[in-house]
Formats: sequence, C-alpha cells, structure tokens
Amino acid sequence: MKLIFVFTFFLTLVATISHSQIPPEKLIKIVVAPNHDDWTYKIGEKVEFAISVSQNSIPLKNIKIDYEVGPEKFEPTQKKTLTLANGTLKIDGGTMKQPGFLRCIISTEINGVKYRNLATAGFEPENIIPFAQLPADFNQFWEGGKKELATYPLDAKMVLLPERCTEKVNVYQLNIQGFGKGSRVYGILCVPKKEGKYPALLKVPGAGVRPYNGDIATAELGVITLEIGIHGIPVTMDPVVYTNLANGALLNYPNFNLDDRDKFYYKRVYLNCIRANDFLVSLPQYDGKNLAVTGGSQGGGLSVVTAALDSRVQFLAAMYPAMCDLTADLKGRAGGWPRYFDKWNMAFNNKPDKIKTCGYYDVVNFAKQLIVPSFFTWGYNDEVVPPSSMFAAYNSITSPKEFVPILETGHWAYGEQYTLLNNWLFDKIKVKSN
Repeated sequence: MKLIFVFTFFLTLVATISHSQIPPEKLIKIVVAPNHDDWTYKIGEKVEFAISVSQNSIPLKNIKIDYEVGPEKFEPTQKKTLTLANGTLKIDGGTMKQPGFLRCIISTEINGVKYRNLATAGFEPENIIPFAQLPADFNQFWEGGKKELATYPLDAKMVLLPERCTEKVNVYQLNIQGFGKGSRVYGILCVPKKEGKYPALLKVPGAGVRPYNGDIATAELGVITLEIGIHGIPVTMDPVVYTNLANGALLNYPNFNLDDRDKFYYKRVYLNCIRANDFLVSLPQYDGKNLAVTGGSQGGGLSVVTAALDSRVQFLAAMYPAMCDLTADLKGRAGGWPRYFDKWNMAFNNKPDKIKTCGYYDVVNFAKQLIVPSFFTWGYNDEVVPPSSMFAAYNSITSPKEFVPILETGHWAYGEQYTLLNNWLFDKIKVKSN
C-alpha cells in the first residue's frame, strides 16, 4: 500500500465531507503512545505503551488510573488499577498472533472529573484479509437493481434557495425520483453561475438524520457539487424534525430488513447514489468526463459502493469508511460499523438470512470491484469504525490507491486531512485551488 506522509498546505478550504468534531482540549491530559513511531508492529513483536498524566505540561504525582489492553472492540486481556507515583508509566502490552489491532485504554478521575484516552498498535495491518464472502451472484444482483432503477424517470425538481446563493454560485434544494415507485432523493445542489463546463462532485453522507447545507465553497472553485441525504426526506426542514425522526421512525435504520437482501434499507440507498449521478451527468454545465464521489464514515462506505457500481465515477476519496467486513465479529475480529454481530447485537442478528444479506452490502465486496483511483485517510484510534475493518476493505482494492494514516485520530479528522483529501480530489478533476 502507498503511504503518504508529506503534507501540503496550499489549500485551506471548508471540509468536503461532514465529520465528527475534534475532541476538545482538557485541563488534565492523558497521553498514551506505543513505542514505535509508526504505531505498527510485526506479528509476535511486543508493544510497550508509554502513559503520562499531566496538568500544565507537568506530570501529576500519585494519580490512580485504570488501564485495559486487548484487541480492538473485544474484552481486554489485561485490566488493572495502578497508581502513577510520578505521573508516568510504561505498560507491556504483549503482542498479537494474527494481523489486527491491539488497544490500550487509560482512564482516571480527578476532582470529580473523568478523563480517558487511548492508543492502538497495528500488527501488520497491510496483511489483514477480509472475512467477507463474495456472493456468487453479487454482480448479477446489482446489475438487476441498476436495470430497475433505469426504469424510473429522473423527474428532477429544483427549488432555488436565494438566502444560500453567493455571487458565484446558485444553490438549490433538489429532489429526484429514486429507486422504487414514489421514492425521492433530496439534496443540496450548488452550481457555478459563470457560463461554462464543470466537473461534478457527489457528496454522500455519514450516518444519522439531519439537514444539509451543500458544499458552496467547492462550487465557488468551479465544481458542481451535490450533497444528498439518504432517507427520502427534504434536507432543509427545521432541525427538530430530524431529531424526532432519528429518535422515532428512523431509529436504528441500518438494521431495517436486514433479513431480506431485496428489502434491506441500504438497497435503496446504494442505488440512489447512482441516481444522484444520473442527475449530475444530465446537467448542461457538466463537463462530460470528471465525476468524483466523497464522504466519511457511512459516507466513506457509500463512496466506495458508488464508485464500484457506477462506471461514470472517475475518482473517489473517503475518510474512515464504514460497513466494511461486516461479519468479522463472527470470526473473532472487529467488524465494521454498524457492528451487526458484536456482543450486543449477536443474539439478534446471528441468523443465516442476515449473514447472507451482509454479503451483498459489505463494502469489502465493492472494494474488490473498483477500477478507479482512490484516496483514503483514517486513524488507528477509531472506536466507531474499527481500523481492522477498514484495512480489510483497503487491502482488497487492486486499482490505484493512496492511504494517509493520521494515527492518533479516532472518528474525526484534522483540518490537514481535509486539505490533503481536497488537494488529491482537485488535482484529479483538474480544479484550480486558488
């Protein structure tokens, strides 16, 4: 795999994909670090975690901590309470016998306030092999879905949002006919006002139920952008509507109809990403050749799916892609979000029909189909999307690919990561960044 560590800073831009916020700084700082600079080890090699607890950059004395070490997202193999006499400690974390990730979590309570931090050592992550099985009729299943999608008229409806328009960009709420009679796809479309032909960028969303603002900043650089929702509802309503849906009708939506590959919630979602591209390439302002897709978390997975299913997509860029190697928990390794088979969901989902459905929707199986260049970035400390699941997908890609590891990040990203992702995308679709 190609690792890129050189940062470029010529572009400072609004992030191209929605993401979790960077954790806030705290008065008491816990630092956890493996003893290899790249946090990466060979199978059988021992890892040592260095721990420090400080305030005002000075180690705190006689601090009681709880620590646990074990494979990511599984029960710890070590679990102890210790006192740090001088504010520092080194822990023998042991090793792993198979490719994967070993995590050290430190927590303490000081003056009634709880603090926590972690570090994760990777053991030959480039050799992680997915457990996902490719169904024999995988391609036929999705070709059938695309053929059905093509029978529905686009029926595009655009409503100008004057309050969001700028001197350079028109902004619309778009809705189009999606997969299934009466299904609609809503999103925010941003189109450069200046007459000309432009590349197009589809932005697919992370998990949840929310309104969307659209990517106006990128459109001002000369890119048609479309940021879509996946739930078939308008994306400009009062925020309380989305909160109510997230806690009501759409609560736990990733599990809807998991026992039936044809009725599973994500069938419509995956195909509607293609439908969004149907609209983008129909625009008279589209340049006819440069179409890219990007997203993070659920959107990272959807980026891979869209690029694999739609031959019009030329490039994809993703952060911490979810929905990879979904059944890995059944084999003793952490599966991708939404963790259908972890210890909380195992009893409910560990059924042959649900396991079978996962094969048709696992991002690993779409990663195997990719033929276009791709860019990825994530961290080893992600507790929402296990890094082993992401590597399972990344290692399955045979087309040109690039990966930027920002080791200490969890399910969030630094501004520099967005700069790198944007730089890569804009270079590919020939966009001037200044």
